[in-house]
Amino acid sequence: MSRLHLFDLDGTLIHGSAAAVEISRQLGLETEIGELEKAFAAGELTPPRFAELAVELWGELTEPQVAAAFEGAPWLAGIRDVWREIRARGERCAVISLSPGFFVERLLDWGADAAHGSRWPAVPFRDPVDPAGILDASAKVRIADELCERYGLGRADCVAYGDSMSDARLFAVVPVSVAVNADHHVRDIASHAYGGRDLREAYALVADAPRA
Repeated sequence: MSRLHLFDLDGTLIHGSAAAVEISRQLGLETEIGELEKAFAAGELTPPRFAELAVELWGELTEPQVAAAFEGAPWLAGIRDVWREIRARGERCAVISLSPGFFVERLLDWGADAAHGSRWPAVPFRDPVDPAGILDASAKVRIADELCERYGLGRADCVAYGDSMSDARLFAVVPVSVAVNADHHVRDIASHAYGGRDLREAYALVADAPRA
């Protein structure tokens, strides 16, 4: 039987940071995005409203800056190695993130079978945010179910990796989960916990473990 490994992006694959933070750093807007991130974490902004404000903030964003943000992000070591091993075993790996799809989807080139992010306007921004395209925590479960259907698997075949409250719903419906540099929202409910900067070490916790 195969398995489906589901990875969060912000704070999980990117250590101590997020796509929005790395993009804002390219524009010299770390303070401004920090204020939005704080308000979002406090529940003062919905995901669509966060996206709307970020689009306003990033009015001058270009594709080269997105590429630079992606390349310069503090990624965990060994991501491509882990995904290569997962696929060599005949298993699948996917990324599900609330962050902009134009950032998340770049991970397809690193070996992810699927990469799902929020549907933001194309860069450079000329169109408004469509709230229907912005993901929330519940969307992670929905997308996981859609991927399971695509690959002929079920929730019982999934392993989730995440770090924060947006991952808690997914952790609650799959049998195996790894809290990666996580806060208490997921660390307290995860099957395994990892602190460090190498995805190979986090993956080793579940690579050869029996199914739950």
